[in-house]
Amino acid sequence: MAYDPNNIFAKILRGEVPSKKVHEDEHTLAFHDINPLTPSHILVIPKGPYVSFDDFSEKASDAEIAAFTRAIGKVARDHGLAGDGYRILANIGENAHQEVPHLHVHIFGGKRLGRMLPKE
Repeated sequence: MAYDPNNIFAKILRGEVPSKKVHEDEHTLAFHDINPLTPSHILVIPKGPYVSFDDFSEKASDAEIAAFTRAIGKVARDHGLAGDGYRILANIGENAHQEVPHLHVHIFGGKRLGRMLPKE
């Protein structure tokens, strides 16, 4: 999957599409999902043009990687999710149903979550 500079997250980063921001620093942006699946459903994205985690881990600077990781933890703490628990999820590629070609992590919380994957 190639990076599309007109994807929805790139547009949010450029200010062309509004978002309900909850965290922003030099390297990351976090905002509420517009179609939440749990009471707390927040997306964390790097500001750089990375399609996937493998792309990010290969090309991002140490500062970008640290900021992204720290942002995920900070957002979870700031929204009261760290105590009761939360789930982070990144869909990477076609088999995982990645819909937007920009690395993003979903933070789910605010209720008891089911199994990670149903048994088949």
